[in-house]
Amino acid sequence: MSKSTNNPALWAQADTVVLNGQVLTVDPAFSIVEAVAIRDGRFMAVGSNAEINAYVGPRTNVIDAAGRTVVPGLIDTHAHVEAAGLFKYTVSFDGVTTVAEALARVKDMASRTAPGEWIRGRMWHPIAQLQEKRFLNRWELDEVAPNHPVCLPVGHFTLTNSLALKLAGIDRDTPNPQGGEIHRDKDTGEPNGVLEEAAEDMVDTLLPPWSQDVRVQQIRDAMAYFNSFGITSAISARVDPVDMRTHQIIARRGEATLRISAMFAPTGGLNPTLSIEEWRSFLGLMGTVSDFGDDWLSYSGLKMQIDGGMTLRTADMRESYPDQPGYHGTVVVEQARLNELVAIANRYGWRVGAHAVGDAAVDKILDAYEYADREKSIRDRRFIVIHGSLMQPDQMKRAKALGVRVDTQSVFLWDKAATIARYLGKDTASRAIPLRWMIDHMGLDAVAQGTDYPINTLNPFINMYIMVTRKDINGDVYGADQRVSREEALRLYTSAAARYSFSEEKSGSIEVGKLADLAILSGDPLAVAEEDLKNIVALRTMVAGRTVFERGGRG
Repeated sequence: MSKSTNNPALWAQADTVVLNGQVLTVDPAFSIVEAVAIRDGRFMAVGSNAEINAYVGPRTNVIDAAGRTVVPGLIDTHAHVEAAGLFKYTVSFDGVTTVAEALARVKDMASRTAPGEWIRGRMWHPIAQLQEKRFLNRWELDEVAPNHPVCLPVGHFTLTNSLALKLAGIDRDTPNPQGGEIHRDKDTGEPNGVLEEAAEDMVDTLLPPWSQDVRVQQIRDAMAYFNSFGITSAISARVDPVDMRTHQIIARRGEATLRISAMFAPTGGLNPTLSIEEWRSFLGLMGTVSDFGDDWLSYSGLKMQIDGGMTLRTADMRESYPDQPGYHGTVVVEQARLNELVAIANRYGWRVGAHAVGDAAVDKILDAYEYADREKSIRDRRFIVIHGSLMQPDQMKRAKALGVRVDTQSVFLWDKAATIARYLGKDTASRAIPLRWMIDHMGLDAVAQGTDYPINTLNPFINMYIMVTRKDINGDVYGADQRVSREEALRLYTSAAARYSFSEEKSGSIEVGKLADLAILSGDPLAVAEEDLKNIVALRTMVAGRTVFERGGRG
């Protein structure tokens, strides 16, 4: 029996129907049907081919799924969306495996860039990628780009050359900024070009802004890239005011193909550099609150940060790092300040999502959430532990009691599990991204999955493969006890993910009245051979009933 808002005999024809599919609705019963009808950007009926054919009229666009699997549009709950638009403008380190290869990429960009102009890199992970397992230093970058300032982001670190340091006024006498470190040569004390956390801002603030027209095109390109993976919505993990304005321009023009809910960085950085009193005044004057917006663009909360990363040896850990007694990782904000930043945000109607990777960092953000909750309840607000990569069961219970959700990224294990094991030991690597524990302790609806793209691949099917198998790129298993079912993996990308932005009543499943976002896939994620799960691709992606991506040579 079809589900629809009216009798088809009395109802206007559909704009579009999709027939002959295996439609995984991901509704509460996980119903599987054959077809859907769409009108005005929403699902108007869901049912059998015969039932949906009743909605076909002379102007209806009929799409034959040819037996393929249809799923709700996928939702990545943690990705740096805007970075996907930089392909034409930055150095790519994709496929680079040695220092020499990385330097050659920078040299090539320098040869195509006017002297004096900045050379910018695309996000990459030299510690995991390079055989040498290290960062590039300023002197190596000077050799290949002596006439250009160089800025290569890594994620919590930025690699620079001498000209970039000079422009930033950084020399051997420059003190470390609060919450950051200027790395130095052990013998000479000279800055070696590696800037950590808040020190990155000393160079980042010098980068000339893209023109508005260029930035609009970059973000449109980024949306198209996400669509190519069957992704129709994303939580953009750190959106500054300039990019928020750009998103508004795109949405206002009707050019958006990806629904965006922003983790907003209103002062540009992950943590505000304002004083507590300035922060209070700033939020009091903003005039907006979290979860404000529409179906295309909204705020999900304010983004903050506690520690570094487990793949960078900077996650804040309860126990010392195995090779360095007394070292527990990096903490970028002291507890008293964190408590006040969160409490003030809560007071002015903003929920918070905080980057917390290590278990000690998770302790700190839960302490801050409890502090804020004592003044004004956060229990129905869905405050967020972002990453929670090494979260412990006792912390999951605390989070559940507060109504806090966790949005994590299993895909970190794909090409970085061995790096985690090298820094923290195999046992700790095996409990990284403890998805089974999270679901069992917090409930599936309080958990979802993203990628942290571009630090990791955006591919949702590689991510689902890791969730289901716990295998890395080499086939090695890390934490078999943290495996989840295929149905759970799909829900983590759809119905559970929609809850991040309070969108569960309008997206995340294929049901009558919901936004008509879907993807037609090359394979069934519930039925393909386990090793083939990671090879699934999106053949067609539809947002609001409109095709925004179609793969050529569908076969």
